[in-house]
Amino acid sequence: MEGDRIEESSVRLLSRPSSGGGVGESRWVDGSEVDSESPPWSLLDENDSREGYGSIRRRLIKKPKRADSFDVEAMEITGAKGHHSKDLSTWTTIALAFQTLGVVYGDLGTSPLYVFADVFSKVKIDSEVDILGALSLVMYTIALIPLAKYVFVVLKANDNGEGGTFALYSLICRYAKVSMLPNRQPADEQISSFRLKLPTPELERALNIKDALERKSSLKTILLLLVLMGTSMVIGDGILTPAISVMSAMSGLQGEIPGFGTTALVVVSIIILVALFSIQQFGTGKVSFLFAPVLALWFFSLASIGLYNLVTYDVSVLRAFNPAYIYLFFKKNSFDAWSALGGCVLCITGAEAMFADLGHFSVKAIQIAFSCVVFPCLLLAYMGQASYLMKHPESSGRIFYDSVPDSLFWPVFAIATVAAMIASQAMISATFSCVKQSMALGCFPRLKIVHTSRRLMGQIYIPVINYFLMIMCIVVVSIFRSTTDIANAYGIAEVGVMIVSTTLVTLVMLLIWQTNLFLALCFPLIFGSVELIYLSAVLSKIKEGGWLPLVFASCFLCVMYIWNYGSVLKYQSEVREKISMDFMHELGSTLGTVRVPGIGLLYNELVHGIPAILGQYLLSLPAIHSTIVFVCIKYVPVPVVPQEERFLFRRVCPKDYHMFRCVARYGYKDVRKEDHHAFEQFLVESLEKFLRREAQDLALETNLNELDMDSVSVISKDSEAPAGDGADELRIPLMRDQRSGEPGTSTSEEAQPALPSSVMSADEDPSLEYELAALKEAKDSGFTYLLAHGDVRAKKNSIFLKKLVINYFYAFLRKNCRGGAATMRVPHMNILQVGMTYMV
Repeated sequence: MEGDRIEESSVRLLSRPSSGGGVGESRWVDGSEVDSESPPWSLLDENDSREGYGSIRRRLIKKPKRADSFDVEAMEITGAKGHHSKDLSTWTTIALAFQTLGVVYGDLGTSPLYVFADVFSKVKIDSEVDILGALSLVMYTIALIPLAKYVFVVLKANDNGEGGTFALYSLICRYAKVSMLPNRQPADEQISSFRLKLPTPELERALNIKDALERKSSLKTILLLLVLMGTSMVIGDGILTPAISVMSAMSGLQGEIPGFGTTALVVVSIIILVALFSIQQFGTGKVSFLFAPVLALWFFSLASIGLYNLVTYDVSVLRAFNPAYIYLFFKKNSFDAWSALGGCVLCITGAEAMFADLGHFSVKAIQIAFSCVVFPCLLLAYMGQASYLMKHPESSGRIFYDSVPDSLFWPVFAIATVAAMIASQAMISATFSCVKQSMALGCFPRLKIVHTSRRLMGQIYIPVINYFLMIMCIVVVSIFRSTTDIANAYGIAEVGVMIVSTTLVTLVMLLIWQTNLFLALCFPLIFGSVELIYLSAVLSKIKEGGWLPLVFASCFLCVMYIWNYGSVLKYQSEVREKISMDFMHELGSTLGTVRVPGIGLLYNELVHGIPAILGQYLLSLPAIHSTIVFVCIKYVPVPVVPQEERFLFRRVCPKDYHMFRCVARYGYKDVRKEDHHAFEQFLVESLEKFLRREAQDLALETNLNELDMDSVSVISKDSEAPAGDGADELRIPLMRDQRSGEPGTSTSEEAQPALPSSVMSADEDPSLEYELAALKEAKDSGFTYLLAHGDVRAKKNSIFLKKLVINYFYAFLRKNCRGGAATMRVPHMNILQVGMTYMV
């Protein structure tokens, strides 16, 4: 496979970064594409320190930010340009911390419903050592994983405020070119949200890791598989969380309503699950304001009941703070204690949500909420249950509801039911987000995404995934029929995600943070060891339900990897078969056919070169449009691309060809839902601006060349001229009178020297006026969207496995996923499609 990989490259000229913060423009020079940050005047001597030329360069390089985005909805969504400010006020941070209770901590908060019930299904309570040892295990697990690992370390490894497995992967992709799709451009690094800080030469370790990741395709594949595995486990959580949460909440009815047995529990749980998934299409925006108060009431109930039981029954359970009881617990129960770790790990289910849901809040808000509310409330809840078990060890199977005072049972049951549904809702939404990120980075088949809120970017609904989760939840509840067996499956998925996060954060420490090697290795050594111990315990339950998440993860992993593998091969084929510039010059400006008025928007995936699909259209159509724009929709490894930095324009071939390229860059959190009429209007306006700016640049380049030649002539004739005002006047005759400041001082854009008259009259250039007129005529004639219906087939000499994967599995996914017209959101009435077959 390594021989098939083709890296695209662009011809790069001497560049000067834009000082205006926006994206600069570029043009074609002798058929070679130039980086967007390389203006044509950068060909001049970079070491030229003369004030006049420096002022002209500063004046032209400092370009205002353009509002030429095609993304209409991005303008309407609050916060589309970024995330919460780093300097939030104290009250704002506290308000965000309160809101996290309803979104982030639902799963973690409902774990007291089933943790001790599962632990003591493996270990029989014979003495107080069993209770104190289990309590100590739970307490230190919560303190070590959610508190020490996530709150103090992992949350700092965010990607511009975004968290999750794919956020870590995109962060690594920016610092090392490990993406399997070779469509990265140097201009992407100019996006403000990249915030790229290259490894310092002093730390050779970081550079060596970067080089190894970029050089060895096997490491790229391993890294991708690791990320896909973590994402598959998260999707598995989306199936198991609603099942175990709803069943645990409903199990309280078994002791209160006579005749309410297992069958009734399963039926009621299925009804609630169907209702829960049915309301997903309406979005969570309308009811989200209720989530935080309900969960706050739930945590208050946990703490109050726990404190009541602690004082009423046995306050001596505080001895569990002594970790020696963990040793005594394992010494007494040996293998049963090891088996009980599978139930103990359930006390940290949902800890990954602290990192995955970071984009909606802030690091401080999540830290404050966990440290001040969630952590103490959970400790009190578990200590209260342990205190109750000291007096009533026979209640271990139904410990949560038995420990609730009789007078409070129904209120607590109602709150527990709602809290379980909220916990399920949070995990379902997280699954939608993971699938969307996977699609954006080319790792999941294209599916329909519905944005349920015009205010919040993260609120989405994916119908196919929603119904799949619902069916799988019903199957899980119907087959297992008890929370104990579901818990065996749940633990594997949760620990798997944590191990993936530990590995990726370690890589971030070594590659990006450049942490001290000893400290960087302590992180996986401490937390990874604990997680591997838990993993070994839950894997021992494969026959008792642990096989389920492994099956789910394997299926999703295969789907995601096959899609990514096929997409990469398809892209490499497009790169290999792109049309050469020499052939385009041979065709001439007519492209070997008739050019008729109109604008053809040719959608393709190439960021450089002319796609082979153009040749198919030239062969299939009797005529081609007078103006051709190659539109490339590309996702870059950042959460959000600022609106003013979204689009790059290029000129393709000489002027009389009237061919351009537009690269539309999106982040994996960006919303792309466009009105094609507005898209077309913005496209023409942006193209007009590009043409005017290009004409201005060409006029300035010509003028500077003339000035340079004049200056050289004067200096050669009078090389002995003394330094002073006379010499300065000869060197920069056009700039001296306009200078308003001292040499070397920086002035505002308005105070920069006036441009030469030849530049100011660029609009009077006959070629520009002709091109603008031709563009207007083409616009009036209408737009046509040119798409390729691509088919990917393995070559005859390919190995059997590759033929099986490409010709059958990948072909099946492409056939049953969303088509290009729906994905690119183009009007069906104006589409022309031609068939393309790529041999890979």
